[in-house]
Amino acid sequence: MAGLLGRLTATIKAKLSRLLDTFEDPRETLDYSYKRQLELQADVKKGIASVITARKRLELQKSKLEAGIQRLNEQAREAVAAGRDDLASIALQRKMDMMAQVDSLTAQIEDLKRQEDKLADTARKLDAKIELFRAEKETIKAQYTAAEAKVKITEATTGIGEEMADVGYAVQRARDKTEEMQARSEALDTMVEQGTIEDVLGNKDLVEKELTKIKNEAAVKRELETLKQEVGR
Repeated sequence: MAGLLGRLTATIKAKLSRLLDTFEDPRETLDYSYKRQLELQADVKKGIASVITARKRLELQKSKLEAGIQRLNEQAREAVAAGRDDLASIALQRKMDMMAQVDSLTAQIEDLKRQEDKLADTARKLDAKIELFRAEKETIKAQYTAAEAKVKITEATTGIGEEMADVGYAVQRARDKTEEMQARSEALDTMVEQGTIEDVLGNKDLVEKELTKIKNEAAVKRELETLKQEVGR
């Protein structure tokens, strides 16, 4: 049973493969693949833009912290000058906290920059690959179109194509019909000559034929009477 199912599955796959080969246009397949690559290219560029946006946002936040650190330094100096070491200590503690945040942001920014560089390198490689694929795609499409045209021309000139087969069938049918009509025409001519049927298109109509017949009969009677008189009857 398993062997039978295996053979049946293989047969179905083979038939489906042949069916797909029949309807598949490689030019459409290539165009679809190219479209998918362009979509991937757009996604990579969107990813790069997102990374750059995130990095810029962190850099802006880092700049604000660095400005805050500068202000705290000035406040601590002013507090010391005023004899307020307690205020100076608070300012310096805040400064330390901000510096820690700056260090963290610096590490994140550097990590984003590395990601950005990798994505940019990937995008460049992808651009080159897509351009190469596009050129090869157009070449293959041109070759397929030329081969397809050659096949159609060859089929048309040799009569092996499906359309030419239909034309050949139509020509043969026309010949058969013509020969049949010619045979009927010859048969009708023969029947008219033999008197089997009346030639309604002839030069004499039925009335004229009957009048001619009467005249002929009268002439025959006259000649017969003349002969009788000559022989003394």
